[in-house]
Amino acid sequence: MAQDHCTVGIVVARRRLKSPWASYAWLPIAVLPAAPDVTVGTSLGGEGGEERFYAGPGTVTLNASETGHYRDNLTSAQPSLWVALRPVGDDVEFASVTADPYEGEALAESMGGVVDAVPMPADLRAWVQAFVEAHHVERAFVKRKRDRANPDALARRAPVRRDEGEP
Repeated sequence: MAQDHCTVGIVVARRRLKSPWASYAWLPIAVLPAAPDVTVGTSLGGEGGEERFYAGPGTVTLNASETGHYRDNLTSAQPSLWVALRPVGDDVEFASVTADPYEGEALAESMGGVVDAVPMPADLRAWVQAFVEAHHVERAFVKRKRDRANPDALARRAPVRRDEGEP
């Protein structure tokens, strides 16, 4: 099965909240087309109540069996990458990034961290499009039919008698 990988950089924001329960929230806000040579946690500036940080490098993996999902993503109004962050104390760490919208939805439902869609950069969009064009195979949808029930198989059977001499 064909696969391709691309290393990207993840940018997150820490936004101040006006809430008695939390003082700030972490959100993924951007994916860089390449991972910069910057240490994880480096501040990238900010304005207002938001400060941006470099969360680290991530790897987007494309699989030939998922090209239909990538195509759905590319034809949407806003092609996106889904970034998952995992809470670590008062901070967060980068967990994963995907171009598959269905995998992104599954991450959001199961992970317990922060998962958000961020716009896909043009360079990555071209890379995903080239992968889809090279590896997509249209698969026809085949609806399965249920087997017809055999009423005799469901009928009540007579009890089996055992002779005393049999084990």
